Amino acid sequence: MSSRRQFIGGAAALAAGSLAFSRAASAKVTPVTLKEKKFPELKLPRPIGLAALTVLDLSPANQVLCAAAAGYSHVGIRLVPATPTETQYSMIGDTPMIRAVEANLKSTGVKVLDVEILRLKPDTRAVNWVPFFETGARLGASQVLVAGNDPDINRLTDNFAQLCELAHPYGLSLNIEPMPWCDLSTVKQTGEVIRKVNRPNAGVLIDPIHYYRAKNEYADIDNLPQGALHYCQMCDLTAATPKDMDGILYQARNFRLSPGTGAGDLPQLLSHLKGLPISIECCNADLALTMSPLDRARMYLEDMVAVLNKAGEF
Repeated sequence: MSSRRQFIGGAAALAAGSLAFSRAASAKVTPVTLKEKKFPELKLPRPIGLAALTVLDLSPANQVLCAAAAGYSHVGIRLVPATPTETQYSMIGDTPMIRAVEANLKSTGVKVLDVEILRLKPDTRAVNWVPFFETGARLGASQVLVAGNDPDINRLTDNFAQLCELAHPYGLSLNIEPMPWCDLSTVKQTGEVIRKVNRPNAGVLIDPIHYYRAKNEYADIDNLPQGALHYCQMCDLTAATPKDMDGILYQARNFRLSPGTGAGDLPQLLSHLKGLPISIECCNADLALTMSPLDRARMYLEDMVAVLNKAGEF
């Protein structure tokens, strides 16, 4: 891993020299396949999944292969795009991509941790999400990532309760992720909704970059209703907070740091999220220019295991 990090740091300097560039341009490049790329076995103290956003430059089917090759136990699958600019795949029902995902899950042994993204909006109708739940259950997922995007808290709460009822027979828990730009932006606020909904499959999803940017308190996690934590996300973040919400949103989608390499106190945060499965969500546009999805996924996993080791989980 150290050699790969040194390569990243020196890549820009190497490219700056025209002679070096011309030699690189004329060099013969030998493709490397997934079968040829091998990493040492890595012991995982908890189930750890590769979130879709981390390797969104791959198709969902190839995300499964990437997770397996990098050493993850689980993967996250995005059934519904989070933004209009993402590559669109047909992911609900018996589609070619769903069948490809299933085939790769079977051949690798990787399991699906969560599916995403369900946005609670003013026009959300719970019954319309049944095909989403059916597909998630088909892939073996246990968790659904939910965003609260409705300013009417009573309507949001009612819709969420209905969705939890519909998802329960499929073995799915619905986890609202508090995000600074959403109508449900804090852990405490989201916990109040979970308490009102009072369903066993209603949960809260903690993500470090959102947790620290929204200035939550550790006590807010501890005060959540019993059983409200089903899994968590992990990444790291810069010490400097962006000056506005656009900057916060940009970092969340394009400039997350690898676990243990930023300003977040991840061991402390993990002590309030004991034993939960982890989904590594570390999208970084800069690293995507210099590292393959597989090398990024492996680096994030090694760094996450190092953080868990520091937290005393071995």
